Amino acid sequence: MAGMSPIFRRSEKKSPEERLVTLVGKPGCHLCDDAQEVIEKVCGEFGASWEKKDITQDEELYRLYWEQIPVVLVDGAQHDFWKVNEDRLRRALAG
Repeated sequence: MAGMSPIFRRSEKKSPEERLVTLVGKPGCHLCDDAQEVIEKVCGEFGASWEKKDITQDEELYRLYWEQIPVVLVDGAQHDFWKVNEDRLRRALAG
C-alpha cells in the first residue's frame, strides 16, 4: 500500500509455531498447575513454544501480576489470568 503511513500498516501475522506462551506463576499454586496443563495441551496441538516464569524470582513480574497469578502471556501481552480458557488460547494461537 504505497503512500500509507506505517501506523496504518497491519503487522505480519505470526504462525502458531512462531508464538510464545508464558505462564507466570509460583511453586505450590494449584491454579498454576491447572494452567500449565492447559498450556501444554494447546501449545502441543499448535507446535507453539511455551515457558514458565516464577513470580517469586522476578521483582517486576511480582509487582505486575502478584494478585492475578497464574497469568498467561502470549508473545509478551497479557492473555488470561486465574483460569486459562482452553478455547480462547487456541483462538489466540491460531491468529
